[in-house]
Amino acid sequence: MLRTRLLTAVVLVPIVALAIWVGGFAFLALLAILLALAEIEFCQLARRDGYHPAIFIGVGLLWLLLLDAHFTEWGLLRPALTLTLLGSLAWQLFHREGSPVADWSLTVVGGLYLGMTGACLILLRMIEPDGLWWTLTVVPSIMLADSGAYFVGRAWGRHKLAPTLSPGKTWEGYIAGVVTGGLLTGLLGTLWSMVADGGTTLNGMHGLVLGVVIAAVAPLGDLAVSMIKRSANVKDSGSIIPGHGGALDRVDSVLWAAVIGYFYVIWFASGS
Repeated sequence: MLRTRLLTAVVLVPIVALAIWVGGFAFLALLAILLALAEIEFCQLARRDGYHPAIFIGVGLLWLLLLDAHFTEWGLLRPALTLTLLGSLAWQLFHREGSPVADWSLTVVGGLYLGMTGACLILLRMIEPDGLWWTLTVVPSIMLADSGAYFVGRAWGRHKLAPTLSPGKTWEGYIAGVVTGGLLTGLLGTLWSMVADGGTTLNGMHGLVLGVVIAAVAPLGDLAVSMIKRSANVKDSGSIIPGHGGALDRVDSVLWAAVIGYFYVIWFASGS
């Protein structure tokens, strides 16, 4: 399993890094595909739990929210939310299957959750002039924290963090993730500030603070998806990514990191 995870990472990490580096439509397209797969998995989990959200409406809302982030001048947010609320409710009126009100809610909430959090990744990358460096810090940050938590948790973890949701997670691993995420993201921030040669507000201290906050808070995204999976009585949201489960499994913490990273930059680091 570990070998499969590593081989998959060797393939996927360069693709993600390249899309972040290029930005623009390449980054938008990658997120649109990945999050659409995550939305489909979310709806399939809901179906296993006896509900029937409309997948095409959830994906459509997700894509509209991503487009709104990329083309802010189009003003898509209000029309997207309004039309989706009305359209999905109308759909349930004519396709009632068991729990139409719950199905309506799940249809909207899946696309809204993935779309709004995913939009933060696009907005972070579009920050001028240094969105590239911040994105190349935020996305790896949670991966670095997860790696520290995984290896320390396997070797020395004894006290369960959330036994009913994610039995493999321990407090020892969580603390190691916060320490690892903070220190390594601080080093990453220092490295990117040197590479950018004055073209970014990012520095080692920002990286350290951001790394600690992301490592401390973003695991809630993982636990939230675990809660959904436990309700559907499955271990993974899907199997599309060998060794890593589904797309929803891979983006759960990254999306929380994106929200934290974006608002951190615009509130505390923009022009500092």
